[in-house]
Amino acid sequence: MDMATSFNSLNWLAVIAAALSTFMLGGIWYSPLMFGNAWMKVAGMTEESVKQGNPAKIYGGTFILSLIASLNLALFLGPQSDLAFGIAAGAATGIGWVAPAFGVVYLFEQRPTLQWFINGAYWVVAFIVMGAILGAWK
Repeated sequence: MDMATSFNSLNWLAVIAAALSTFMLGGIWYSPLMFGNAWMKVAGMTEESVKQGNPAKIYGGTFILSLIASLNLALFLGPQSDLAFGIAAGAATGIGWVAPAFGVVYLFEQRPTLQWFINGAYWVVAFIVMGAILGAWK
C-alpha cells in the first residue's frame, strides 16, 4: 500500500480522538490523585513554576506532538487493525521504544529513576489507549 492510500484509509476522527486521549490520561496521571505530587517533586517543579509556563505553547505543542504520535501509530496499525492488535502495538510501542528511549536520556541527564518511571509508564499507557482507539474505531 502506498503512502497516499494509507492516508486516505485513515479514520481521521479516531486519529484525533487518540491524540486527545493523551490529554485526558495526562490530566489524571499527573494529578495529585496519582503521580502529580511525586512528579512535581522529582522534576523540581512547584505550583508557581507550573503557572509560569506558556499554556498555548505547552498545550498546543502537546496536541501537535500527540497528533503526530497518533498518526504514526495509525499508519503502523493499518486499515485492517482491530482492538487486540491496537492494544498490542500500543504496548509494544510504549514498552519497546518510548520508555527505553526516555530511560537512555534520563540516565545521561542523571534524572531520578522515579521520574523515568512516572513519565515512561504514562507513555506506555497512553500508547495502549491510543492503540485501542485506533484499532477498534472503524
